[in-house]
This record gives sequence, structure tokens and C-alpha cells, in this order.
Amino acid sequence: MSGYFSSDNALCDGGRFLIVGLPATGLSKDEVNVIREVQPAGFIFFSRNLENPLSFRNLVDQLRDLVGHEPIFTIDQEGGRVSRLKAFGSEPPGAKELGEKADLELIRAHGELTAQLLRLFGLNFNLAPVLDMDTPEREHNSLKGRSFSSDPQEVCRFARAFIEGLKSQGILCCGKHFPGYSFAPCDPHLELPQSFKSKNELEAFEWIPFRTLQNLCDSFMIAHIRNLHLDPSGLPASLSSPIIDIIRKEWHFDKLLLSDDIDMGAIINHYSLKETLELSLKAGVDILLLCHRFHLIREAAAILSALPESVKEQAARRVENFRMHLAPPLPYSQEQFQHIDHEIYALREKVLGKERAKQRSIEDGKRSPVEIF
Repeated sequence: MSGYFSSDNALCDGGRFLIVGLPATGLSKDEVNVIREVQPAGFIFFSRNLENPLSFRNLVDQLRDLVGHEPIFTIDQEGGRVSRLKAFGSEPPGAKELGEKADLELIRAHGELTAQLLRLFGLNFNLAPVLDMDTPEREHNSLKGRSFSSDPQEVCRFARAFIEGLKSQGILCCGKHFPGYSFAPCDPHLELPQSFKSKNELEAFEWIPFRTLQNLCDSFMIAHIRNLHLDPSGLPASLSSPIIDIIRKEWHFDKLLLSDDIDMGAIINHYSLKETLELSLKAGVDILLLCHRFHLIREAAAILSALPESVKEQAARRVENFRMHLAPPLPYSQEQFQHIDHEIYALREKVLGKERAKQRSIEDGKRSPVEIF
């Protein structure tokens, strides 16, 4: 297990395919022991982990000391309502707002400032940008305000600028959510949606940003959505070999693939933990996001460890290749945080104007306590 502690504990073998969420702003003794034992590939942070800037950075540093490899530290910092770090700072403009402004320099600046903020907290990976389309159906799924445009070519232009800004400051990116939530009739946080688009229709519209930006993206996130045209068995994309084979075998994308959060209603209402983990890794996903059920981490690692080496080999290789590009942490400075936070608010004013900038977005209460991806 290159890059991991040498250990006789099989949980460590399975942990390398998990990014896990934490319950609170600090770690209990039991949680410390679980992390030491499982050695997860990385950690994802939510508003429940964010008390203040210094305590958050201390949490990141503590986690780094608990694992014997370079950990993936990630967050959903898209802008707008999906901006975790607005828990103690300014809210950046959202993708739809930036797309309506249509200023590439402002979008690139958004990427740069986002990356500077993440680096300050020791993070190295942003689960952004959204490459889905802005559609009338967005009111019924999780995408409201999170898409750059209803035009796939505009999504390509704007997402490229944002990604370039991120990567200029050393933060890796994730294009999401393949094969697309754009026309999903329901919210996957709550239930499993189904797409009725044919492969030709998807290639002609929704997949354009994914195909166009696949060489620039460091990873893709695989959605929990069913499409019988792509997989007649009805498995959601995140568990489906035929759907993931489109990326792996037709597009020749050999970089990291992550599942969307496997704690979403789209999955937990229909599949057991064992089914989810086994089907997903066998289908070609490399890392699974286990965001809200910390108590299942040991069980999840044991299930993954028991899979044949032939299933784990390629996923392990891609995880290690991804890890090689992770940026090291920068020293924390409260003054630097305040400077970046000021710049983010100034950008917000440039995009929205002074009056609209004062109005912060809120999450849809129906989705509480599960946070939007």
C-alpha cells in the first residue's frame, strides 16, 4: 500500500478508497482511534466542522498528523449557497450570478481567491465546479443557482476560467456531476432521480462540458441518477459499469472518479452499504464519499478491503497518482484570512452590486441536515 502506514490491519487497505466526513468541530478519543485504524484517503468538511478559522485549521492539522500518508482535504466551495466557508467568512458569488455577469476575469479571480482561502486552511482539493446545465427543472433538484449557464459552450468557457484560477494557486478540481443532474426530476439528496435522455441527446448537450474539460479537470464526480438508456439494469450511474465505462473506455479518462455522497437518499433508500461499496468500486469509481455516517467507517473499510486485488488495483493506482499532485499546506495567518475574506467580498460586490451583495443565500430547509453537494 504505497504511501500508507505499513500495517497488518486490513481496515487500512480499505480506507484508502474512502473520503469521510466528521461529526463536529473537534474529534473525540473514539474518532481519533477510528481514523488511526482506518487511515482514510481523506476528509471532507461541512459547516458542522467550522467554528472559527483558527479552530478549523487546527482540526485539519490534527487530521494530517493522524494518517501516515498525504491526505486529501476537500470541501464544496463552489460559491453562492454552496460555500461551506461562509460559516465564518464572506459568501463568494455563485456560478449562476457569475455566469450572468459573464466576465471571465471575475470568474478567474473567483477561482484564485477560492484556492487561496483553501490553501490557507491546509486544504488541497475543491469539489467544484458544477458542469451541469442551468435548466427550468433546477427548482426540483439540487442545482438551483449552482450552474453557470443553460448554454453548454458558456458552461465550458466559465468553468474553464474558474478551474484555471483554482489550479494557478495549487488547488485540484472536480467536475460534477456526470452523467448530469440537469434534468433530474427530484433531489438526489432525498431520492433517486431518473434521466430519460438518450446517449445521443446527452452527447449533444449535457456532456459537452465534461468532454471539453476532461483534460483540464483533475477528477469527475459520478452522480446518483438512473438512466435506462445507458444501463438497462436501472443501477444509478455511481454504481453502474456501463455508464462509467463511457468515461473510462470511450473517453479514455484515467484520472480520479469519485462517487457523490453515498449517504444521500438516492442510495441509502435503495442499496445496502455493502452493495453500494462493492458495485461502485467494481464499476470504476476510485473513491467513495461517506459524509454523514462516521459510525460506519470501520464497516465500510472492511467491506472494501475484502474485495479482490484485481478490483482494487487500478483504483489504488489512480488515487496515488492524484495524491502526487496535492499541494502542501501553507502557514496559517489570521491577517491573511482577513485579507482574502475582504477580497472575496469585494468580488461579490463587483458581481452583484453593493445592495445585492449584502443578501446572503440560505440552504433550502427541506434538505437539512444533509448539506448540498
